[in-house]
Amino acid sequence: MQVQTSRAIVAGAMLIGCPPPHRVRVDRLATGTFRGEWVYPPGTEKSRQVVLYVHGSGYAICSARTHRGMVARLAHLTRMPFFSVDYRLAPEHPFPAAADDVEAAYRWLQDIGYRAENITLAGDSAGGHLIVDLLAENVRHGRPQPRSVLLMSPLIDLTLQLARRREREVGPDPLISARAARRLVRHYTDGQPDDLPRLRLTLDHADDLPPTLIQVGGAEMLVADAQEAQWMLTTAGGVCDLQIWPGQSHVFQALPLLIPEATPALAAAASFITGPREPSEVPEKTSSESKGRVTA
Repeated sequence: MQVQTSRAIVAGAMLIGCPPPHRVRVDRLATGTFRGEWVYPPGTEKSRQVVLYVHGSGYAICSARTHRGMVARLAHLTRMPFFSVDYRLAPEHPFPAAADDVEAAYRWLQDIGYRAENITLAGDSAGGHLIVDLLAENVRHGRPQPRSVLLMSPLIDLTLQLARRREREVGPDPLISARAARRLVRHYTDGQPDDLPRLRLTLDHADDLPPTLIQVGGAEMLVADAQEAQWMLTTAGGVCDLQIWPGQSHVFQALPLLIPEATPALAAAASFITGPREPSEVPEKTSSESKGRVTA
């Protein structure tokens, strides 16, 4: 009952803070292995480039529909179609259901004609964990990597120990405590050891890791996870740009009608997706705490 209530509350907040823009076409899709929805700005149906979006919220709460507003805004800014995978949620579907659905969606996009080098992966929160897991599985099995990766407030440590340490050093997260987040994530990891390789992420060195942009709010507990993600990707041979947006909360980009900084953050994310593969910077007028690349 608590999960169902949380789903309703978050869905309402997302709709209020980020309604989909006008003139966007949404096509629902359900295959034998996964569900999702296409989000098309006008004139993008035949684009060779595509973005696979993986939503967050602890593997248990959100959906492609709750994130439709933010996805549609990014689609308009990039002039690219987005496919938002509606992976199965916990507790009804624990590990590895969500990871399997994300992997199936990535393979399916290639099966219908999108080359891996024309696919960008984007996601937030737990979606970040699922994306890094997909990159790691691609390395292990010799599969082609995507063109680029965008991570917003990625959750990397499912034990939430990094988040707890951040809470002790900086103060509480304005939205949720590490303890509450851990309870939510346990719906997905129930019965699995904390050190299971696909839950405790490891990334082997590879020459073809895609360039990555990470955005995280400076006031949230997952700053430590974002730094860990950057360290993991760069140590494995990738190029990763970390933007810390001072004073912002978890996935603040999802609420542009309520948070002014969401709009320039989405613009920076869109510029990364469409532009040259060079690290970007937080706009100077928005950030004095961190610009450009930040080391762990």
